[in-house]
Amino acid sequence: MSNIHAESAIGLVSTRSFPAMVGTADMMLKSAAVHLVGYEKIGNGYCTAVIRGRFPDVKLAVAAGAEVAEQMDELISKSVISRPFPNLDAVLPISDRLLAQIVSKSKLSNLAIGLLETRGFPPMVGAMDAMLKTADVHVAGYEKTGAGFCTAIIRGTVSNVTIALDVGMSAAEQIGELRSIMVIPRPLEDLERTIPTASYWLEPVLTIPEQPLVLPLRLPQVVNVPVVETAPMVEVEVVEAEPLKLNENRESLDN
Repeated sequence: MSNIHAESAIGLVSTRSFPAMVGTADMMLKSAAVHLVGYEKIGNGYCTAVIRGRFPDVKLAVAAGAEVAEQMDELISKSVISRPFPNLDAVLPISDRLLAQIVSKSKLSNLAIGLLETRGFPPMVGAMDAMLKTADVHVAGYEKTGAGFCTAIIRGTVSNVTIALDVGMSAAEQIGELRSIMVIPRPLEDLERTIPTASYWLEPVLTIPEQPLVLPLRLPQVVNVPVVETAPMVEVEVVEAEPLKLNENRESLDN
């Protein structure tokens, strides 16, 4: 993946539907050479797809994605920002820090994606159950975006996903409110990486470094101090001698 800081333009398309946003992101990825950084959900159902790339590519991708959202009557806003200041990358979820190294891989990769959005949890669960019992599909996970909006995410072949969604729509409408649906026949890698997937379907990817990691160690400095040998102490007894008399000394000398 190329250096995203060199490809500095930012593209944002906001919808009020998770399936619409995923469909928008899919169209943006397939219409120009851009990267999908991720999604930003701010509550009340509002979702924003964030892309990065060269300004001409981002501009083209945002236009194509916004057209898809408009067709679904879910477009809220769109924006293209060229040469953003580094401060934006540091504090907002729009930079390559979201493009972290992949540590897991989905067992459902390379399968079509189906999304069914409801208002309320019970109709989503009812739709999931009906879809699983009707076609050869798997429930990959679900997403909540606020305001009671819930989206079931299923994976399978295009034909099975289509059949399952038809049945799921009927089940959801019988229980509560159906919001929207979306089918992604051939999701690209960026979409695969960012689509919500339950941990049940994830396989860890172990990466072995080419060389062992060497950490600098800060050890306390050892100072060599020379050892000075000292002589053992000897006790000395001081004895006071009596003074000699001068006359006695002379007599002794004469003798």
